[in-house]
Amino acid sequence: MTTTAPALTHATLQAADPILEIKNLSVDYGFGDDPTHVLQDVSLTLNRGEVLGLAGESGCGKSTLAYGATRLLPPPGVIRGGEVIFTGRDGVKTDILTLNDKDLRTARWRDFAIVFQGAMNSLNPVHRVGTQLIDAIKAHDKTATKQEARERAAYVLEMVGINADRLKAYPHQLSGGMRQRVMIAMALVLEPELLIMDEPTTALDVVMQRQILEEITDLRDRLGFSVIFITHDVSLLVEVADRIAIMYAGEIVEAADAKDAYLRPRHPYTKGLLNSFPPLRGPRRELQGIPGSPPDMAQLPNGCRFADRCPFVMDRCRTEDPALSRTALKMSEPERLVACHLHDGKASEVPAELALQAPQK
Repeated sequence: MTTTAPALTHATLQAADPILEIKNLSVDYGFGDDPTHVLQDVSLTLNRGEVLGLAGESGCGKSTLAYGATRLLPPPGVIRGGEVIFTGRDGVKTDILTLNDKDLRTARWRDFAIVFQGAMNSLNPVHRVGTQLIDAIKAHDKTATKQEARERAAYVLEMVGINADRLKAYPHQLSGGMRQRVMIAMALVLEPELLIMDEPTTALDVVMQRQILEEITDLRDRLGFSVIFITHDVSLLVEVADRIAIMYAGEIVEAADAKDAYLRPRHPYTKGLLNSFPPLRGPRRELQGIPGSPPDMAQLPNGCRFADRCPFVMDRCRTEDPALSRTALKMSEPERLVACHLHDGKASEVPAELALQAPQK
């Protein structure tokens, strides 16, 4: 088993070297003549060595996007179309959606792995931690002997900051944070190139959240894998992500560099999300939630899906669905994607707080 990996530089993280390309992915819930269209032609790219944060309110489609892309979507979810192109270290491109069952089982854990929402409660309570790690190794690596599997289990456990002696422990003998670390170790046990983390710090206190985030960042730098980090807390992503993609009602509405999205949000929904959480640093301020509720996915409105909740809504917003398009302040700055009529060049005036203006020095 490889124990070291070259450290990733900032330039490496920003290089356009896609490891995962989700193209026009569409997912329905339900069968028959009237299914609910949960995702419609959603596209997203993850670069090699990058941490991509995926944020939005509960029910916006974050987990559906991740599980659909990895073909882990439970019934009644149905993938209706699209491509999910995974590019391995050897440069070979594979559409995950076209893999047969055997090849898909081989790809899981070796090429990509998932830390599920509520993962710390996913361990089998009647089996020791070591047994569960070893079973995962042997299920996906038929060549590993029991001794090799045990050594690998001990290694990954220590890699996430848990003493190898805990291989003999039962899940109830571990704290919530330690159980979460065990699940991260299990996901990394075959050194996949892509790790998807669905709300990995949910139900943990803020101190443990900080430790888990630091652990993920350190492991990414050491092993060189890429991460899709799913959460509803945008401010949390600023601590760990290189880029952030914002989802609303089954669509990507903004994607940008993490710091730039946090300091200068362009989409009104992104700004509303940021105002719903306390700042990480600086003076206290009054929080402002987003009025109203997300639309019913079974009865989506015409035009922009955020129109009924947007403080900057225009007449055309209620009839024309804005396209996710590129915009940048100047050539020297990284481009971002925004789905908003305020930034398509046709709006007579853009609100100052959403304008493409340089930050104050």
